Amino acid sequence: MIDFVPDPALYPFDSRWFDSSAGRVHYIDEGTGPPLVFCHGSPTWSFLYRHLVRALRDRFRCIAVDHLGFGLSERPADFGYTVSEHTTVTGELIDHLRLDGFLLMGQDWGGPIGLGAATARADRVKGIVLGNTAFWPVTQPANLAFGVIMSSPPLQRRILERNLLVERFLLGRPGPTLTPAEADHYRAVQPTKEARRGLAVMPREIRAARPLLEKLAADVPAHLGTKPTLAVWGMRDMVFRPRGCLPRMRSAFTELEVVELRRSGHFIQEDAPDQIAAAIIERFR
Repeated sequence: MIDFVPDPALYPFDSRWFDSSAGRVHYIDEGTGPPLVFCHGSPTWSFLYRHLVRALRDRFRCIAVDHLGFGLSERPADFGYTVSEHTTVTGELIDHLRLDGFLLMGQDWGGPIGLGAATARADRVKGIVLGNTAFWPVTQPANLAFGVIMSSPPLQRRILERNLLVERFLLGRPGPTLTPAEADHYRAVQPTKEARRGLAVMPREIRAARPLLEKLAADVPAHLGTKPTLAVWGMRDMVFRPRGCLPRMRSAFTELEVVELRRSGHFIQEDAPDQIAAAIIERFR
């Protein structure tokens, strides 16, 4: 397990644990009201949702999970850290908590992970919140090239040995600057080469997860397409560009509302948490 205790001033939540079929999962469960499950992507953890949980826990039961290999969750030696495996574990947690009438929020890889769990439990889903994600196969040449480059041996070494995904793509991004203490909360949960094996898998999944994403591209509209849905989109994101992604969202969901976060990039939860919380309250009050 990760030997790190979050600062209660920054992460004022009680840690909870779930023994999944693959390993011990850390999550938080705060507040009362309709359940709202938060799924993070790479290279983050439930800390990413701290502002949203604080803002929403008076109205919603906020559940934020750390996927295996991320945050405070276990790093099982026999786990593959694929999107498909994360989806299975997320579904197990939802079943373990006996959630019914729940909302799901996913961003980055948290979108397909959460949606994969939700499509299998569509009768229990109340609504969907998506931010800067995709649930269809990647086709953009730049994104495919990123996956190839980051999967190469030299870049895999930098991910594992120098924590490249955290240091460059999260902490080195343009936009609002995190405090040193906040930045350390992202670094401290990926302290060693061995701890970062889950991070190293994610770029390879851009191509390797194509079968799962092809299935989601069909299953999401079929099983979740009529659910009330909110898209909160960082309009300056160079990965999930609004021009390419938002039309796909509009074609998949018949009850979609879109909130454009004009000054936000990829990590919308850090850039515009107040706007996102207000949009969720407005959409699902």
